[in-house]
Amino acid sequence: MSYPDPVARVMGVDVGSARVGIALSDEMGLTARPFRTIPRRGTRGTARTLAELAAAEGAGRIVVGLPLGMDGGEQASSADARDVAEALRAECSLEVILWDERLTSAQAERALIEGNMRRDRRRQLIDQVAAAILLQSFLDMEGTADRGSAPGPAGGERKAR
Repeated sequence: MSYPDPVARVMGVDVGSARVGIALSDEMGLTARPFRTIPRRGTRGTARTLAELAAAEGAGRIVVGLPLGMDGGEQASSADARDVAEALRAECSLEVILWDERLTSAQAERALIEGNMRRDRRRQLIDQVAAAILLQSFLDMEGTADRGSAPGPAGGERKAR
């Protein structure tokens, strides 16, 4: 049995106004896991911290969640996510991909509640769990597209540096 060559990890980012959730993929780019939550330090400061973490963790690409409304339209927070993505592109030479993150926070909250997690602990983890959910959706779609079964990222936006 042969295995595919390892690829660089992918970092998922859920940008919030106070905190930023971060998730990482495994080396094969198949599964996402919550990694860390960092405090928001303005657009440039946040981008700098994310670029440093990506380098330290061996990430080859970064997926930034793009908050969209249920109708697919952008919200006020969409511009903020776009600004962080642009600042990230300026901080590092990695591909930065904007990815539809609709309902990831609600899914994360539901999963943590179902796991009987206390409210204070949920608040500590929700951002990184939401980042893992958005990253997993990206990895799943990318895996499907690589096999020729899907047209590409639905709602996603790719921009290489």
